Amino acid sequence: MRSSKLFALLPFLRLAVAQHTWTFVQQGNSGIVPLELITLSPTLALMYDRPYTNPLKLPDGEPAWAGLWHFNNNSATPLKTITNTFCAGGAFISNGTLVAVGGQPLDSIPGWGNATDGTMGIRLFGPCDSADGSGPGCTVFEDPQNMHLVVTRWYPTALRIPDGSLFIMGGSDILTTFNGADIAQNNYEFFPPRKGEVGKVRPSKFLNDTLPANLFPRSMVLPSGHVLMMANNQSMIYDIETNTELHRLPELPNGVRIGVPFDGFAQLLPLSPPLYEPTVLACGGSTKPDTITLEEMNTEDVATTQCQRMTLTPAGLAAGWQVEHMPEPRVMPETVILPSGDVLILNGAHSGYSGYPSVGNSAITGTNAANPATRGIMYRTTLPAGQRLTQTGLPTSPIPRMYHSAATLTAKGNVMVAASNPHPFVLTADNNPNNLSFPTEYRVEYLNPDFITNNSPRPVITHSPSKLAFNAHGTITVTIPHTLASGELQVSLMDMGYITHAWHANSRLVFLDHKLVGNTLTITTPPNGNIYPPGPAWIYVVADGVWSEGVQIMIGDGGDPPRPAQGIPVSITSL
Repeated sequence: MRSSKLFALLPFLRLAVAQHTWTFVQQGNSGIVPLELITLSPTLALMYDRPYTNPLKLPDGEPAWAGLWHFNNNSATPLKTITNTFCAGGAFISNGTLVAVGGQPLDSIPGWGNATDGTMGIRLFGPCDSADGSGPGCTVFEDPQNMHLVVTRWYPTALRIPDGSLFIMGGSDILTTFNGADIAQNNYEFFPPRKGEVGKVRPSKFLNDTLPANLFPRSMVLPSGHVLMMANNQSMIYDIETNTELHRLPELPNGVRIGVPFDGFAQLLPLSPPLYEPTVLACGGSTKPDTITLEEMNTEDVATTQCQRMTLTPAGLAAGWQVEHMPEPRVMPETVILPSGDVLILNGAHSGYSGYPSVGNSAITGTNAANPATRGIMYRTTLPAGQRLTQTGLPTSPIPRMYHSAATLTAKGNVMVAASNPHPFVLTADNNPNNLSFPTEYRVEYLNPDFITNNSPRPVITHSPSKLAFNAHGTITVTIPHTLASGELQVSLMDMGYITHAWHANSRLVFLDHKLVGNTLTITTPPNGNIYPPGPAWIYVVADGVWSEGVQIMIGDGGDPPRPAQGIPVSITSL
């Protein structure tokens, strides 16, 4: 076994091998604004938008607001949907189905498509086993009369939990910049509903306490099986089984807020055996008070450069938030966790807020934010504080990616960057009579690391299992180029997340124990669903900081949720 512990002790070596030069390449047009973007397979991504005058059309000529992106030829095909998918949340469940929940109230504007109210919507997609998206399972299934949420939810979060079902939290009844007590859904529900909770919701004191900035609560499953939830400037740890708030963490330092409309990000950093100690990273957002009025807000209000991380163990809680700073301020950032464990920060702006035009000077600009952030930032997870954040090797894009942008890792190992529309309508560059900032963006870019740009040798997975149980051994056939063979070897088990609104729900990386003999790589899966909730995943092999293309695998038995406990319990220190 090649030990990761040695490299943890020698971070300067990891820096020398893991730093890449990246390149933007523009390829294709999405046809809709994929403000919800989910990688489905090596060949497909699912895109959801709002019904309006998109150029991608359904067979009947109506504008589409859902579609498939084809990585093989960088094109989009439309998908028929019933309810308004705009501003939904979602996740894969244990059987591999992608579930989107909630959405937009009724849009009844002629020519914008025939969507019905989406706020109680539940949409099922897949599993889709067709490379071109034409086979069974490659459609959106909806039955609004018989399959719907308990309450209306716009801007909810859906989190796959250790039994493979969805824990659905928060949202609002209507479109809003700030959430309000009279419209907020400060509660939780499950899909499928839990026994004894059909037609019921669980009230949430935490969501009530974090008004008015608690939309899309940033949440993640911890190795204890508990859920970390973050909203506004607060965080707490919740026990789903007992419906109990276990810990209220210290507030984010220095007045930083990451909830909507201040919009910073939160990301669970990689989990490593044997202890799987969880560390959460949160960056960007604003230091403005949540009592600020829309009239007092301005597109030139500078976002924060602050990042903070905390290890969620008793010792980490005692140490509190550890603060560091990005090289530039950022609001509405997209974060992509890479197979190496580093975090790529993209898109967004240097100033302003998320949301449709509503702040003091937005009538002039047509947006809530200004000063687009067109160059990425890399957060190098294992380096010491003060050395983690850099823009070295990262290019500048010519395309502003503001509100409603997205970015996702692909099976190829590069990053798809798409979308942007801070306007409540389609505003094209050649049809902008009021010269408003940041027209609707359909151009798609890929951000390629140098080993893809230069077609350099990289690890190649030639065979892998399609499904593995928890706490199981599996074998992968892999080729490691001799130029990389002396470096650290990592095996990354990943969920790329459900990407929307500067929030990559369910994004997760677990490093696997492994042993390489010749071309046979023996891996050990996570011990149980607390470490990686049962469901679809991706495996990448990383050698000397260079990663392979990803292969898909089902972790767990692949059955419908809720699943009984699988695997074995392990001794951990996670809160």
